[in-house]
Amino acid sequence: MLLRRSVMKKTSNLFSIPYLLWIGLFVVTPVILILYYSFFDIEGHFTFTNYQTFLSSWTYLKMGLNSVLYAGIITVVTLLISYPTALILTHLKHKQLWLMLIVLPTWINLLLKAYAFMGIFGNQGAVNHFLHFMGLAPQQILFTDFSFIFVASYIEIPFMILPIFNALNDIDQSLINASRDLGATERQTFQKVIFPLSMNGVRSGVQSVFIPSLSLFMLTRLIGGNRVITLGTAIEQHFLTTQNWGMGSTIGVVLIIAMLIIMWLTKEKTK
Repeated sequence: MLLRRSVMKKTSNLFSIPYLLWIGLFVVTPVILILYYSFFDIEGHFTFTNYQTFLSSWTYLKMGLNSVLYAGIITVVTLLISYPTALILTHLKHKQLWLMLIVLPTWINLLLKAYAFMGIFGNQGAVNHFLHFMGLAPQQILFTDFSFIFVASYIEIPFMILPIFNALNDIDQSLINASRDLGATERQTFQKVIFPLSMNGVRSGVQSVFIPSLSLFMLTRLIGGNRVITLGTAIEQHFLTTQNWGMGSTIGVVLIIAMLIIMWLTKEKTK
């Protein structure tokens, strides 16, 4: 028995090697490099100036506030759409099939989806053609806050639906039946039983949407037309345009800290 346990332990350790290598190469190493470069200026000299500049510059602080604001709006919009959708899915006969259809758009490249929406919202796009057909004047939809939030929410919705659906689907039906048998209304059952038991899914969905939304940069350029300025946009500019890797890394460190704070705030509360 002891020999068998020893062999199983060695086998499990062997299978964990690829996972540890992946984490080390593509998670830990990039974070260490970003932290390292954040202490160097554009000329390669060691300095703390990058952090001083970020904390003392209203421009960067405004970008940070914009990032949190847009990420918050996108998260709220996706949550308001995803929770009822996930709740409806759990009552459908072929719920796994419908869930797959919802997840299917995530297989499409983000850039392709962005260009598709550029065509839909453009001055000569489908939306303005429909407005013209209805006798209405064309509207500037592309390169607005609305178009950016709409497209970002559309892209992030599957990542909010999945964890909420899993949490709702795992709720013991006998608990819901017991609530109804004890005289609770549908609203009371939802408030006191269903929603509290699905909070882990909501927390996971918020993390899955809010954290990536903090660092969006491709959509801010293609859909927002650079009218939507976030920290993700600043990182892109510093790495690709100004070649100031130090400042770009500093903003990256700030984003990582913000993400860790969000993960801590949305973690499951232990009683």
